[in-house]
Amino acid sequence: MTTTVTVIIVVLVVAALAVAAFVMFQKQRSAQLRQRFGPEYDRAVEGADSKREAESHLADVAQQRDKLELRELDETERARYSTQWEAIQAQFVDEPGKAVDAADSLVTSLMHDRGYPVEDFDQRADLVAADHPEVVSHYREAHAAHQRHRSTGGVDTEDLRQSFVHYRALFAALVEEKVEDKDTNRSNADRPNSESQPTHRQETR
Repeated sequence: MTTTVTVIIVVLVVAALAVAAFVMFQKQRSAQLRQRFGPEYDRAVEGADSKREAESHLADVAQQRDKLELRELDETERARYSTQWEAIQAQFVDEPGKAVDAADSLVTSLMHDRGYPVEDFDQRADLVAADHPEVVSHYREAHAAHQRHRSTGGVDTEDLRQSFVHYRALFAALVEEKVEDKDTNRSNADRPNSESQPTHRQETR
């Protein structure tokens, strides 16, 4: 066997090992992202031009989230937020539109106090997805209904009720959440409490 042939074989072996290592890395990253983001992983892949693009975005989101210094609410803050939420929920009975506006503001304030950036909704939703993949869809739906209400005023009471319930799911997850050690694996989000839903009067006009 000539030296040239030997060199070619070595190069091919090294290249094959490099490809195998890359494929293994990609599979591991995909598994980690799918485990962390849950249903948000599928949503990202469906909405992106490619799986690679979606995973790159989710990896960036995870990195941004892990750099945040989130804090837990103390008992006084938790009680204050819970009291405010109860007042807003009572307001929904007679003023559902204003109650949804107030719910949006309260959730945004809560996120700010916890340490989330609140300037941009899409960024907020992405960062919430890194910790609460089962809940963030509620946040997006609530926000969409809230925006429809603000822009047209044509959202019916049932749509507003659903929006309020969605806000409730995120509120419950954030107000009770314990900040986990960043060196440990994060569990999936708390599932929303479907039993706590606002009621409203049936009006006839």
